[in-house]
Amino acid sequence: MIALITGATSGIGKCIAENLSKRGWELILTGRNEKILKELQKKLGRTQVIDADLSDRKEVFKVYNFCKNKNIDLLVNNAGYGIFGKFDETDLNDEINMINVNITAVHILTKLFLRDFKRKNHGRILNVASSAGFMTGPLLSSYYASKNYVVRLSLAVAEELRRDKSDVTITLLCPGPVDTNFNNRAGVSFSIKPVSAEYVSEYAVRKTLSGKLIVIPGLMVRTGVFVSRFIPYKLLSVITYGIQKRKKSI
Repeated sequence: MIALITGATSGIGKCIAENLSKRGWELILTGRNEKILKELQKKLGRTQVIDADLSDRKEVFKVYNFCKNKNIDLLVNNAGYGIFGKFDETDLNDEINMINVNITAVHILTKLFLRDFKRKNHGRILNVASSAGFMTGPLLSSYYASKNYVVRLSLAVAEELRRDKSDVTITLLCPGPVDTNFNNRAGVSFSIKPVSAEYVSEYAVRKTLSGKLIVIPGLMVRTGVFVSRFIPYKLLSVITYGIQKRKKSI
């Protein structure tokens, strides 16, 4: 079995790579840091690496072309990051790059590998979104919006696969706060205690291999996502703003 993992040099992506390696999977890992990729290659064995900046769509196609004849069984769309700040004050170029990584790269790879998987009626896709994908997020507006895209795209594709009676599955990972480099990149701090990337990756891998559609690690986060459905959207935005603002003041 062979898995392609994007954003594999740290956090959830790295932990998923380590988890799958222990299960005997062969890996293809991609990320921007070639040095870390090569270190992982030596550590994990049976691993190929390809450095790529997924904010550049040419690099996204480079990754697909590298993998398309390698009989991939699992695609893990993990690469992504967030930008904190008021929408009119955040850097536009950085935001566009984030959208390219969080949305465009996920869209391209999901579409291309889905076509391959459907032709052989075999394969799994794990799209790493966030509990933010079910909400509106003032002060992290573009990040929340990007994860909403991943959530809605994945749910739509899942229904199409169900109606086609396909053996291909898509899984949507929607964690809450996770102890990764995400908040450092966004320039904020955790307002509640995060769970470990190791826990999230183990939970995600088990649920993905069993064909589960929506995967939300942690009872508190699952409860929060469920309850948010019943809160008026304006009030939910007020609550989310307060949560995000506290992150910057910690």
